[in-house]
Amino acid sequence: MNIQEFPLQRAGADLDHLLEKAKSFDPVVTAVIHPCDALSLAGALKAWDLKLIVPILVGPEKRIRSVADQEGLSLDGVRIVDSEHSHDSAERAVRLVREANAQALMKGALHTDEIMTAVLDKTEGLRTERRMTHVFFMDVPAYPKPLLITDAAINIAPDLLTKADIVQNAIDLGIALGISVPKVAILSAVETVNPRIPSTIEAAALCKMAERGQIIGGIVDGPLAFDNAISLQAAKAKGIISDVAGHADILVAPDLESGNMIAKQLTYLAGAESAGLVLGARVPIILTSRADGIRSRIASSALASLYRASQFK
Repeated sequence: MNIQEFPLQRAGADLDHLLEKAKSFDPVVTAVIHPCDALSLAGALKAWDLKLIVPILVGPEKRIRSVADQEGLSLDGVRIVDSEHSHDSAERAVRLVREANAQALMKGALHTDEIMTAVLDKTEGLRTERRMTHVFFMDVPAYPKPLLITDAAINIAPDLLTKADIVQNAIDLGIALGISVPKVAILSAVETVNPRIPSTIEAAALCKMAERGQIIGGIVDGPLAFDNAISLQAAKAKGIISDVAGHADILVAPDLESGNMIAKQLTYLAGAESAGLVLGARVPIILTSRADGIRSRIASSALASLYRASQFK
């Protein structure tokens, strides 16, 4: 793609707009799972300060208070649910949702697998008929609007039906963010159907599913290579006629590995900022990397706020 195709926008502009939009809604009561390090605790408290969430801190109380003391963070007015360890924190946080005492979950200082084990429990978890999937909100200075990238964190090698849920969850989030009809690009290495490349076959099937109403709310096209999805010049050069090519709002990766690489390359090579959310459970799950900074955690809280507001219109 010619870097001059899109004028560079101010870094962080999309995230700033996201935060401002979320402030118009009531804060979401959020069970913060095991906030036992400085970043996860400070991120939750800052999101509270911005009136994005009302945190319930779920973890070993002594450790939480120790981190707060070390970092000079006030816990005045914050509810703490004491737990023994990270697994127990995840289970107690899920229980708060099941008892209608929390409206969202937020990842703290623990592994994603620990959260998902509790969330996916067949009797005590938060399953719905929809597959749980992760969506990255990417603020890329070289792209004129936010990019949603999915799935880069939960489903390792999704089959066709899982990909249908991945697409639908991303469309639902796009609509919650104010995109009236999200444009969805199903990515592969090429833009033509090739039986030797399974992702192209699945892309074609997803497009047909959208035509038949099995996926709703967006415009779905694929297979599209990455350049064709985000560059109108590249699409025109290859003679691609599409409402999505060059205008994508959502990029659907073939698998977790490729999705994760796209998101991290945009972050480290293109100066993108990101937020992340898991959808498909009873409540949104604010899911960030343990290496993510406070701003990413705040932006992810804003995503949860907007998504939850859209579900109760």
